[in-house]
Amino acid sequence: MSGKPLRLDEELVHEASLVGKVKKRSAAKQIEYWATLGKIAKENPDLPIHFIEDILEADAERKHGLISEYRFG
Repeated sequence: MSGKPLRLDEELVHEASLVGKVKKRSAAKQIEYWATLGKIAKENPDLPIHFIEDILEADAERKHGLISEYRFG
């Protein structure tokens, strides 16, 4: 699926730009992250938002090969 132009509130884009700089994301990627976070939170209302953020971070680390399998013993 390719990106499609959307009309977004200027304040939202500005805030996403500021937060995105800290997180090393473009404004578009920051809005995409917020949308993903909101979708997961909506589908799982019993999960705390910080728990969802941790899951997304761990998944990104896994996708980039930054984790290793834990071996017991």
